Amino acid sequence: MNLAFLTVTCATVLANAGIAAADLAKAPFVLANAAAVGVPPRRLPPLALLKAAGAAGLLLGLLGVRPLGIAAGTGLVLFYVGAVAAHVRARVWRTIAFPVLFLALAVAALALAAAR
Repeated sequence: MNLAFLTVTCATVLANAGIAAADLAKAPFVLANAAAVGVPPRRLPPLALLKAAGAAGLLLGLLGVRPLGIAAGTGLVLFYVGAVAAHVRARVWRTIAFPVLFLALAVAALALAAAR
C-alpha cells in the first residue's frame, strides 16, 4: 500500500471522526463557529453524521472497498466546499482555515484513492 495514501487517508479519517465527535458533543468552539456562519445548533447532529459517514467510508476504502472510499472522499470534498462557502458567505475569516484544512485533506485523500 502506498505510504502517502495510507498516511493522508488515516489523517483524514481521524480528523473527520474527531470533528464529528466534537459536533455531536456540541463543544463550545463548534457552537460558536456554527453560530458565526449561521448554522443552527439543531443542524449539528446531521452534519456530524455526514462527517462520520465520510470517515467510515474512507476507512472502508482503505480496507479494500475502493468505490466506497472514492464515494466517501467525493462526499467530504463536496461537504467542505460547502463549509468554505458558508464561511465566505458569512464573511467569517477568523476560522476559515479549519474548513480549508479539512477540504485539503479530503481532496488529497480522494486524489490518492482515485490514483490507485
